[in-house]
Amino acid sequence: MKVRPLHDRIIVQRIDEGEQKVGGIIIPDSAKEKPQQGKVIAVGLGKREKTERVPLDVKAGDTILFGKYSGQDIKLDGEEYLIMREDEVLAVIDDSSSSKPLEGLKAAKA
Repeated sequence: MKVRPLHDRIIVQRIDEGEQKVGGIIIPDSAKEKPQQGKVIAVGLGKREKTERVPLDVKAGDTILFGKYSGQDIKLDGEEYLIMREDEVLAVIDDSSSSKPLEGLKAAKA
């Protein structure tokens, strides 16, 4: 099924962070927090401002950070996705600059 989000909305697939362990105890799936990172699958054409469209800053394939309660959960072809507005995106992770997302941020502060 092909889906194209409207206006300034994007479709995101959550990125699992792997198995969480706290002090050697494996946390069951029901108690885990949902990841706040995702990969952008599809983007809308942009928000309409008066007579022209403003293109989105994110594009398909970007890895993003978003808030804990952002977006709406949807299910397409048996897969779970998140649909949200672009303004709910907190940051785009640039994988080419470093292996850890916050490492570049720490260097910028110094």
